[in-house]
Amino acid sequence: MKAVVCYRRGSPEVMEIIEVDKPVPRSNEVLVKIHASAVTAVDTSYRRPVGNISEGKPRPRRLGYYLTGEVEEVGREVKKFKRGDSVYGGDVLSPGAYAEYKCLKENGILVRKPENISYEEAVTIPYAGCTALPFLRTIGRIKKGQKVLVIGASGGIGIIAIQLARYFGAEVTGVCSTAGVEMVKSLGVTEVIDYSQVDFTRNGKTYDIIFDTPARSSFSRCKNSLTKNGKYLTTIPWPKDLLQMFWTLVLSRKKAIFAPMGLRPSFSKRKDLAFLNELIENGHIKPIVDRIYPLEQIVEAHRYAENEPKRGNIVISMV
Repeated sequence: MKAVVCYRRGSPEVMEIIEVDKPVPRSNEVLVKIHASAVTAVDTSYRRPVGNISEGKPRPRRLGYYLTGEVEEVGREVKKFKRGDSVYGGDVLSPGAYAEYKCLKENGILVRKPENISYEEAVTIPYAGCTALPFLRTIGRIKKGQKVLVIGASGGIGIIAIQLARYFGAEVTGVCSTAGVEMVKSLGVTEVIDYSQVDFTRNGKTYDIIFDTPARSSFSRCKNSLTKNGKYLTTIPWPKDLLQMFWTLVLSRKKAIFAPMGLRPSFSKRKDLAFLNELIENGHIKPIVDRIYPLEQIVEAHRYAENEPKRGNIVISMV
């Protein structure tokens, strides 16, 4: 089967498509014929160099973390899934989704796909949904009537965060590029701020939650835009923010908060996906796809993800 690997970290051009053996499921695994995968920040980060750290002897690294597809074969102990089930899932600890097939554990991060969305739409949910939901519901403790600002509103996490915040009854403002303004408006936000035209930190408005989905801002920059008990949530804590996060826990009602959502246990993520499935089936969440690339254009897909303004999710099609 075809699979994407890289022998060293670097630009998108380090990725190669090679032929590898089709995997065989163990007794507690299912074999998924992959229909689509996604290009997320996790994927591009794993591929890029890490400073000047030497990697030692080159070795092939499998790429891709999230997938959707059809169960082709099940191990003898598998009870939850059967051949022909449409499923989606994936995990940051288990790469290899940029391929035609992949085995996943029955009790891993894998659920059935809602019937009212496509394979390409479904593959955007595991990363974006399992990041946005716990940040807003568990860490941010979002409440009805609160004012929420979403930075990176037209990106994968931002799109889900907006729809979740509205579901929880919040008043939502989205910050995005010019290219994403109309799409973000279509999500029902109260206001859209084009960051190339307006600096939200200088407009005099305050928010109960500022969710910095691409981690491009900072607590120090955003703190004056928070209400007295406001929270700044970020997906990546920059070094300059770490000390501030500690001090805000002790000295300030305003909080800067980071949590490693990708490292949560599988059962927690499965519960989140089950909840997100309900919202999708009831029309509260609609995934948005910006572009779909065939596997053969994986380099172009990563290049677009890193260099162009987002208007949704970027998907890799295997069929």
